[in-house]
Amino acid sequence: MSMLDARGTVGYIAPEVFCRNFGGVSHKSDVYSYGIMVLETVGLRRKVIEVDSEQASEKYFPYYIYEYLELGKDIELQDMTSAQEEEIARKIILVGLWCIQTNPAGRPRMSKVVEMLEGSLQSIEIPPKPFLSNPTAGKSAEEPPWMWMSSSQ
Repeated sequence: MSMLDARGTVGYIAPEVFCRNFGGVSHKSDVYSYGIMVLETVGLRRKVIEVDSEQASEKYFPYYIYEYLELGKDIELQDMTSAQEEEIARKIILVGLWCIQTNPAGRPRMSKVVEMLEGSLQSIEIPPKPFLSNPTAGKSAEEPPWMWMSSSQ
């Protein structure tokens, strides 16, 4: 695919569409777009803009999510009426973060995304922060946990 044929909304397009150093365009490019859409659907972009409207456009909004997770803060989502809804939202957030890994090999298959969404929140680890540099430079990253977990877990 040439860049002249590339289509999509900026922000939803996977890094490998713009830069071949991240790998070739594949079904994992759609997983990235799905992850961004999921995070926005939960209302996280709106939350980021409310919290830090001056710098919201300058910072990749998933980094705000990681800052909250690293500090152990709750991501206060509006319209959550029960603990069950909040748990579902947190699960969706973690799955979305797995989907937006910069390295396509670090993103789950869509079948694994469904498995994570149907499973328990406790079985989903916080994914590494996506990086905006060449994933093949330096040491190779460890395989993400979902690559070695069996379907029965």
